[in-house]
Amino acid sequence: MGSPRRLRKKYSKPLHPWRKSRIDYEKKILEQYGLKNKREIWKTDSNLRRILQQAKRLISLDTEQAQREKTQLINRLMKYSLLKESGNLDDVLSLKIDDLLNRRLQTFVYRKNLANSVKQARQFIVHRHISVNGQKTTTPSYMVKEDEEDKILYSGRSPLSNPEHPEINKIKSRMKEIEIKREKVKEDKRIEEKKTKEERKEKVKKVKPSDKSEKKEKKEIKKKEDKK
Repeated sequence: MGSPRRLRKKYSKPLHPWRKSRIDYEKKILEQYGLKNKREIWKTDSNLRRILQQAKRLISLDTEQAQREKTQLINRLMKYSLLKESGNLDDVLSLKIDDLLNRRLQTFVYRKNLANSVKQARQFIVHRHISVNGQKTTTPSYMVKEDEEDKILYSGRSPLSNPEHPEINKIKSRMKEIEIKREKVKEDKRIEEKKTKEERKEKVKKVKPSDKSEKKEKKEIKKKEDKK
């Protein structure tokens, strides 16, 4: 066997370790996306920085090789629906860390209502309950392509594929609660809109007679002046 290659770090730590604004932001991301530790944030941040550095370098170049690299970069980002079909390098520079975290398999499993929480989605993936395009995947940080979004399902041999599983019933009950809350919010909005419309009508009614009285007074004053 040959000598093992030297492993290169896939991320870089922040320069200032005790900056409060950064710590609060990282805590928020950890809770929102159910990440294991801050190392996962640093990895995605370093990946984003590589993409942005490549885009900045290619903007300043005007060679054939640069044009090829531009098309390759744009096509690669379009596969993950990070860019639209009409996207360009200026749109690449507007990418943020949330755009990459939203393409993780863990977030897709939660948003497709295959788990009750983001952390449970991570557990399902690690325990081989989730398959993408018919293949089991055990990496929560797997970047989902655009054509794979509808192919995220429970694996065939997983007990979760049984619709009578207790966890599936919990997910269904949570979905019902969410639908009830949405309907409540819609009803509240309708009631508020009706109230505002009624208040406006009342204001208009109150304003109209006063306007008429003022017009009448002006007409009477004009008549008196004409008589004099």
